[in-house]
Amino acid sequence: MSRRFGALTALAVVCAVVELVAGRGMSPGTVWEVLGGGGDATERHILFNLRVPRLLVALGAGACLAVAGLVLQSALRNPLAGPEVTGVTPGAVLGAVTATALGLAGWDSPLAVVLAACAGGCAGAALLWLLAGRGRGDPAQTAVQGVLVSAVLGGLTAMVLLVEPGELGSVVQWLVGTTEGRVWEHWHLLWPWALVWGAAAWLLAGPLTLLRCGDDIALTAGLAARRARTLALLCAVALTAGAVAAVGALGFVGLLVPHLAVALFGADLRKSLPGAALVGAVVVCGADAAAQLSSRLLAAGLDSGRLTLPVGALTAGLGAALLLVVVRRTPSRSF
Repeated sequence: MSRRFGALTALAVVCAVVELVAGRGMSPGTVWEVLGGGGDATERHILFNLRVPRLLVALGAGACLAVAGLVLQSALRNPLAGPEVTGVTPGAVLGAVTATALGLAGWDSPLAVVLAACAGGCAGAALLWLLAGRGRGDPAQTAVQGVLVSAVLGGLTAMVLLVEPGELGSVVQWLVGTTEGRVWEHWHLLWPWALVWGAAAWLLAGPLTLLRCGDDIALTAGLAARRARTLALLCAVALTAGAVAAVGALGFVGLLVPHLAVALFGADLRKSLPGAALVGAVVVCGADAAAQLSSRLLAAGLDSGRLTLPVGALTAGLGAALLLVVVRRTPSRSF
């Protein structure tokens, strides 16, 4: 187990180094020169004020989404549950886009965007809570109602776009997910939130393990299943809201990374929850590095300096392919 954590940590370092040297604006040699203390003021600004915070935000957001996904899949006993099932992802997108359309927030004011996204994500979760309360916390009903809430919130986002068509760029960035333009303010807002709610999720490892075995076993062991599930969903909601507020709706990270974490670290959530955070960080950081390299190559090949491939496009494309594999291999799997 320690070797696996060590190997993933080394892989995270490799992905981080690749991401630092993959972006446009500076050659890899210039990056190494700046890291060694050289370079001019512009090059140091690009590296330390743009690339480094972008790297840290990618790592933090990936960890949040992965932990949120594992918590959801354990609490709902559904291997195909993801952060989207809570309605938080589309709610956060709606909040950010609406605030931007009203002129209350913008990409030049990260704090306002984060607050708007968190408010929207919490509103989406509250709407699901109102609906799920009638089903007494039934996992299957909660998942179905979450899909319906997400569809409604997605429709409201489309309505905002119709009212304010000038916000198309903002809508696309939030719906697809991107780490472009992330600065230190995004990181300073993300890491305390991720640390607090990640620790809360780890403290729920025992109850979550019982919930994975079924409500009857949990009740036999003396666990209040409904209360434990509510606390677990609250952690998942908070982690998802923080990640979406920072990078937008990265698709399939919270759905598929938990499967990798459980395969690597086993069903003991005391180990698989930290493992999921590490795997999620590696996946998003690696995807962002690949997106930057692809953007650089496409821009050179097509002679277009403004061409940018968002990281969410890669996670969505690869995630959809892996999801098909998971469904075909485990068509009737349940926790």
